[in-house]
Amino acid sequence: MHLRQATVEDLPALTRIYNHYVEHSHATFDVGAFHVDERLPWFDQFDGRRYQCWLASDDTGVLGYACSMPFKAKAAYQTSVEVSVYVADHIHRRGIGATLYDRLLPALEAEDLHRAYAGIAQPNEASMRLHERFGFQQAAHYREVGRKFDRYWDVIWLERAL
Repeated sequence: MHLRQATVEDLPALTRIYNHYVEHSHATFDVGAFHVDERLPWFDQFDGRRYQCWLASDDTGVLGYACSMPFKAKAAYQTSVEVSVYVADHIHRRGIGATLYDRLLPALEAEDLHRAYAGIAQPNEASMRLHERFGFQQAAHYREVGRKFDRYWDVIWLERAL
């Protein structure tokens, strides 16, 4: 497996991975699949410092990615980031998410950042375990905050010092 920062040429593969979760999962509250060109503004936020996007690949292609994004737009939040990880739907439970966080989180610790946050729609035991493994702790529980697939979902927000 190879790890590296994503480039714009990777955007079709990243979009394919993400769209699977949009269409088949409550892991994201986006409700419609994206075209690659619609994801360009999302990709343009990655500066290689505070906001990073790492991907894992092998000879078959992109296996997954993990990224850090602005937590909120207001200036006082600049030292906080939101992190997420998405793995191709056919290769779960192979340690790819952990490998990506092993690369992303230490890279963030080298920046002028204070906290990382992750919002996890419930239930999602695998994601909760992954984040807890990396030192995330529960900060908030929002009940029935999002509606997707004709039902309401809770979101637990986790935080980790950087």
